[in-house]
Amino acid sequence: MKKIGLIGGMSWESTLIYYQLMNQQIRERLGGFHSCKLVLDSVDFAEVEHLQHQQDWGALNELMIESAINLERAGAELIILCTNTMHKCAQAIKSHTSVPFLHIVEATGEQIRKEGIDRVLLLGTKFTMESELYPSILKNKYLTNCLVPNAKDQQTMHHIIYSELVHGIIKQESRSQLKEIISKSIKEGVQGVILGCTEISLLLRPVDVSIAYFDTTAIHARAAVNFALN
Repeated sequence: MKKIGLIGGMSWESTLIYYQLMNQQIRERLGGFHSCKLVLDSVDFAEVEHLQHQQDWGALNELMIESAINLERAGAELIILCTNTMHKCAQAIKSHTSVPFLHIVEATGEQIRKEGIDRVLLLGTKFTMESELYPSILKNKYLTNCLVPNAKDQQTMHHIIYSELVHGIIKQESRSQLKEIISKSIKEGVQGVILGCTEISLLLRPVDVSIAYFDTTAIHARAAVNFALN
């Protein structure tokens, strides 16, 4: 089993899910007393959140590079970044480390391709929804069109994530708002929804949607375990 390196803390609520999912999958696949070999470098999300809203991606690159190097020095044989938005720093991480980096969008794209879907809705932070992080990779590599909510709904999503989910706050009202956003997209021909923020699965469950459901946290964790065992 290879050792997985996690860059976490963004937020720790979702990093906890990564840890739990990967250990559960190792136990299910290997049985007995097996658990996942991993090392975690967890950052202070207050610093990250401040730099995000200052749009200081240079400083954020440096933070992510530092964490990735820490993991490599600790013996990690694979690096995963336990957050969607911070994958805007993926290239900086890859250019400063020598171990494989498992990209969350590519892992998700592989799953979308298996489902035979070519039109999806992306939910996430405004940083993610306003960027080409998902649309460019999904279109160029997986021939999938990626739609985002309108500006008002993007602001609603962003507020729910930063004011509630990263603090572990779950509200039925917010779940209803997300379901309404998804319902509007279905009328535009969307066949699946990407939970493009690792905290959204805390709020939105498969039973809450009538279309294909792509939980990027679960997909990413499963892909990391596949790598570790192969």
